[in-house]
Amino acid sequence: MEKVGQNYKVISCGDVASLGRVVLHDVLALSGAEVSVNELPAGVSVPFVHAHKNNEEIYVVLSGKGLLYIDGEEFAIKEGDAFRIDPKGERCIKADNASSLRFICIQAKAKSLDGYTESDGVGVDAKPSWL
Repeated sequence: MEKVGQNYKVISCGDVASLGRVVLHDVLALSGAEVSVNELPAGVSVPFVHAHKNNEEIYVVLSGKGLLYIDGEEFAIKEGDAFRIDPKGERCIKADNASSLRFICIQAKAKSLDGYTESDGVGVDAKPSWL
């Protein structure tokens, strides 16, 4: 599915399990963040440890379980977990040997948020059919 309007774009990420990774920056023309949907098969790791120059990363584990390596520590992660890593944090993720690991990763420039839902959201008069 793809639908484009003046103020939005909707796409299908496809079969993330077979694709492994879907990067949304270009396809959605993102201007303030990088977002990817990722699936590591059971026992598979991101093949490198990395950090960032400017971007913090926020991860949300959608399904499965695995291990997070961060700054020399290793600990278990599972469905429902969410975590933020500072740009300088040295990180790597691995799926559990018995479980694939699906997660969303959001990158945004650290300390750049000027507002959030309560301070940035603005009510409008429009109503969807279900309200």
